[in-house]
Amino acid sequence: MIIYAWIFCLIFMGFLLLFGQMTWLKKVQELLRRTEEGMDQASHLRALDNRHRLMELRQRNSIWRCMEDTLRYSGLSRRFPGCTAEKWIAGNLLMYAGVFCIAQVAGGKVTVSVAVTVSVAVMEWMVMNTLRFLEFRSVNEDLLKCLNFLGNYSLTAGEITSVLGQVSKYMEEPLRSAMEECAYEAQITGDHSTALLTMAEKVEHPKFKELARNLEISIRYMADLTTLVDSSRRSVREYLRTEEERKGMLREAAINMGLLAAMSIFALLTVDRLIDESVWKILLQTLPGHLAAGSYVGIFFLFLRKVYGFRR
Repeated sequence: MIIYAWIFCLIFMGFLLLFGQMTWLKKVQELLRRTEEGMDQASHLRALDNRHRLMELRQRNSIWRCMEDTLRYSGLSRRFPGCTAEKWIAGNLLMYAGVFCIAQVAGGKVTVSVAVTVSVAVMEWMVMNTLRFLEFRSVNEDLLKCLNFLGNYSLTAGEITSVLGQVSKYMEEPLRSAMEECAYEAQITGDHSTALLTMAEKVEHPKFKELARNLEISIRYMADLTTLVDSSRRSVREYLRTEEERKGMLREAAINMGLLAAMSIFALLTVDRLIDESVWKILLQTLPGHLAAGSYVGIFFLFLRKVYGFRR
């Protein structure tokens, strides 16, 4: 009887722990569901607020707007429609925490873990800016073609958005999606001005934004849109010519950076053979070495900032 009583108690405790664990899992799932719903609701409310401000021609800079612009201009929000600023920031925090914990378990030093986490953040920043640069270059290549197509139509204020929808078939991303969504929004809401202003905010290119805003102003005052397109075409050609000159300057700067890096490595290797102490040990384990390495890293990041800031 005692054995049966023990077996009954063990089975009872097993079922109790099982049901308790299931209840705990349900609570965790409910918490995650409420958190996701709260993020989606906050993103939706912020989108409505941004749209209201857009119609009033007022913009507010914030970390959320900066993050949304980064996701939009890099093309991630187009490839992953469910990716919002809240989810992206939460996912990054979890990723950095995971990287820090893994580095802490592998290395055991806080400084090493922090360095690895910062390296991952820098790599992510470079990837995001590279994606933005590729999107910008795609718009750069398609913008003049877009204006040439628009110039083949007899544009009127009532049909400009539908013409944009027809021209979008011949464009590449991100212009294709921006123009298609503009035409669809204008067709559904009947508000051509807001559709054009919204389209301007979806593409990171100064001349495309200028074209969209000029079209919006023109349809409000019934201006000659054909003349506007011809003027924009001349402006874009001048912009592309100036951009080629800037590219030449950046190529020269890249060559100079390459020469600086090569000469620095050659100098370090030469000094390493001339002195008894390892120059790499001095560079990595002494304060003057840290200052010198920090100077080189700072110059490199200033160069990267100039390169990635080229599109602005």
